[in-house]
Amino acid sequence: MDDVVKTARPAATRPGNLVWVPGGLFRMGSDDHYPEEAPAHFARVEGFWMQRTPVTNREFRRFVEATGYVTFAEKAPDPASYPGALPHMLRAGSMVFSPPDHPVDLRDYSQWWNFRFDAQWRRPQGPRSSIGGLDDHPVVHVAYCDVLAYAEWAGLALPTEAEWEFAARGGLSGAEYAWGDELTPGGRHMANTWQGAFPHENQRGDGYDRTSPVNAFPANGWGLLDMIGNVWEWTADWYAPRHEDQGARPCCAPRDPRGAREEASYAGGDGVPIPRKVLKGGSHLCAPSYCRRYRPAARHAQPIDTSTSHVGFRCVLRGPGPQDGD
Repeated sequence: MDDVVKTARPAATRPGNLVWVPGGLFRMGSDDHYPEEAPAHFARVEGFWMQRTPVTNREFRRFVEATGYVTFAEKAPDPASYPGALPHMLRAGSMVFSPPDHPVDLRDYSQWWNFRFDAQWRRPQGPRSSIGGLDDHPVVHVAYCDVLAYAEWAGLALPTEAEWEFAARGGLSGAEYAWGDELTPGGRHMANTWQGAFPHENQRGDGYDRTSPVNAFPANGWGLLDMIGNVWEWTADWYAPRHEDQGARPCCAPRDPRGAREEASYAGGDGVPIPRKVLKGGSHLCAPSYCRRYRPAARHAQPIDTSTSHVGFRCVLRGPGPQDGD
């Protein structure tokens, strides 16, 4: 499953939405928010190309039409992989955000998430929904195997957590957000996040109820769009509940660091433990009253066998930069 090592394809065959992100030293993580973001530490990444936006429904459809690919959410689960599962639940589907109409216990995410049969990338809210008119919205309901398949087809790779965070910061290494230190500078919404009391009151101050077109908000300093909010994005790194305690000084910064070992990423609980990858960027469900993860340093664990209505991805290409005549 390790998809990090890729070589550059000729420029003439690359997707046209790649942006060069110059490498550099930055302070990764945060000691001021959630414990999994700590400890803040220095890291260094080499330059790389990154897709300007998350992969859209239009782009993912092109991949499916070219390959006949069937996503994880479109397949019934194998009973052998989920011992003890109720037989009637072993049907194709995915997790869908279903907001209640009243305040609920925020410790119980089942109050706003449910597994909906036949929900998948073409039908993001379930059987009677569609992506009509949503070509420029990020594709959702993609599990880790799906994003790897797309990346392989496109000749690209998934970013490491360090690459993703460096790119999201857009050159503002010490800033709280991808655009500076104010969430809404001058009252302007800079990303698709949640306004109001989560999960029952979405005031839509940013203009959107669920996902938004990937070009709806300003680009960051590197020219990348939607690095914060809209949908969480998969990375290549395994998840651990905190960063390794390294790189306390710039001189000791690890170069192109990778995340935890796979065995450290397993979630406990009922049934067979499932390894988890790091998600970055937050989503349209991140709210000041519940989830302040609309920041470059924020991170979240996602089981590799799980797809949802608020997780997407974008890819990178490692290879010569524009200074090399590319």
